[in-house]
Amino acid sequence: MAEEEYLEQKKRFDFLFEQRRDLRDSIASTEEAIRKIDEESKTQFLKALEEVNKNFQEIFAALFKGGNAEVKLLEPDNPLESGVEIVAQPPGKRVQNLNLLSGGEKSLTSLSFLFALFRYRPSPFCFLDEVDAALDDVNLARFLDLLKTIKHQTQFILITHNYKTMEVADYIYGTTMSEPNMTKLLSVKLDKKSGEEPNNLL
Repeated sequence: MAEEEYLEQKKRFDFLFEQRRDLRDSIASTEEAIRKIDEESKTQFLKALEEVNKNFQEIFAALFKGGNAEVKLLEPDNPLESGVEIVAQPPGKRVQNLNLLSGGEKSLTSLSFLFALFRYRPSPFCFLDEVDAALDDVNLARFLDLLKTIKHQTQFILITHNYKTMEVADYIYGTTMSEPNMTKLLSVKLDKKSGEEPNNLL
């Protein structure tokens, strides 16, 4: 019976040995695939970050009429796990963290970064809610000019109380309560001067 038991155990051992080898090969193959994906992700991320950073610097300088801005990795040696920091230097100010800027400067800096992302990877539409609230007239005009430059690739839906922002829209929607507990939706289509291209702002 010893020989029969040996053959039975050997058969089971050979089966388990083969299974262990297949499992180790699968683990090695999976680790190699993960390594390649991580490497490709890192390459694509750094390429995208470089392009977005370039766009961000250009748009920031255009909105602020000068100055410098950049997006920096907090852990450059580990880009896939690193956070990012936005550093902005409006004209006449020292390089500083975004938290130290005024409300209007924060808004413009954030919009610069948003449009830098859109320039790299356009979106068909975008909702903006009261982004012009902290902007003075000069900065508002710069912001609206920037909107016009990307109107061909992105349709904007703006929620605003600023009449100057409303003036550049094609359509305006609003609500009114003419009677208690009765809300009415109003819409207006704005006529543009002849020859002027309509803005993709809703």
